[in-house]
Amino acid sequence: MRIALVSPYDFAYPGGVTEHVNQLGKNLAAMGHYVRIIAPSSVPADRLGRDNLRVIGHPFPIPASGSIARISLSLRLAAPVKALLNAENFDVIHLHEPLVPVLPITVLRFSQSVNVGTFHAYHGSNRAYSYGKRLLKRWFRKLHGKIAVSRPAMEFVSKYFPGYYNIIPNGIDVVRFSGEKPPLERHRDGKLNILFVGRLEKRKGVDCLLKAYVLVKREFPDSRLIVAGPETGLREGYEKFVREKGLRDVVFAGYVSDEDLPRYYETADVFCAPATGWESFGIVLLEAMASARPIVASDIEGYAGVVTHGSEGLLVPPKDEKALAMALGHLLADKELRQRMGARGREKAQEYSWERVSRRVANYYEGILKEGALTRKDEPVKPKV
Repeated sequence: MRIALVSPYDFAYPGGVTEHVNQLGKNLAAMGHYVRIIAPSSVPADRLGRDNLRVIGHPFPIPASGSIARISLSLRLAAPVKALLNAENFDVIHLHEPLVPVLPITVLRFSQSVNVGTFHAYHGSNRAYSYGKRLLKRWFRKLHGKIAVSRPAMEFVSKYFPGYYNIIPNGIDVVRFSGEKPPLERHRDGKLNILFVGRLEKRKGVDCLLKAYVLVKREFPDSRLIVAGPETGLREGYEKFVREKGLRDVVFAGYVSDEDLPRYYETADVFCAPATGWESFGIVLLEAMASARPIVASDIEGYAGVVTHGSEGLLVPPKDEKALAMALGHLLADKELRQRMGARGREKAQEYSWERVSRRVANYYEGILKEGALTRKDEPVKPKV
């Protein structure tokens, strides 16, 4: 199959959808399919080392649902999109967040291929969907197949655009996070390491984690908190809190490269994901599970669909620093429990390998293509005028 994967987000900037598209593209290509990725990018494709990336549009940061969406807002994408689609003649165009402006909608506008949309987001509410529903329905109807990465994501988009959604989860590069990389020696000094990975945004719950760590540090003085993730304007405030509380052993690692990220998981004794909500899935949970690390996470829909409380980790009410501190302390105090939960997490992570997920996606494409061929075959032949 000739496949296009379309993302509205800056392909040079790390993010869940970008990583999903990247990994799906690699695995579909490994299966023998012709794959091209279409996305805006703040960095030219050749500098990213991606010969299968076709850059259309320059992204700009836009505040969106407690985060920053780096999307192209240009209204001059029609010509390059039409030229690319005409040249490539794709069998399937797979659009990720297909109703996010402007690139996916422009691709849908000119597509003559089978169109599949994957919905990743879960925000509780969406003003763009609410106010633009009537206009967006026109493009939604051009989707021949619809995928949601989780039940929360499906329920979220269904509120605005009812229909059948095939749930196919995010995937994980199991081998990459399975202990092949050595831990960080500078943090292997006998202290128990708690790891957070994610953007420093309010919805990721770092403020709650820092408050919980104040309590944890009293009971476990030989512990350390490592906060790894891209810089944002909130880091200064978090560092100020640490100074004011006189907290020791809090490390703000900043952005961590793809190569070094597995080493951070290997260094951790416990992984913590204290997000306040709006998480449709939880890739970082799977990364920690594949690394055989026990998890303490917020009991929110997107996370509860990945981690079973008491099995691979512990789930606590969101925004509850006392409950978070108790759960962290419970695992820090029990090495055998950490090992059991880590082993169960690694076993469960196998279910989400990109090989399995990509095969499910490819099978979905084939089913839609076959269904479309049968439909066209059954249509009466129109007489020539």
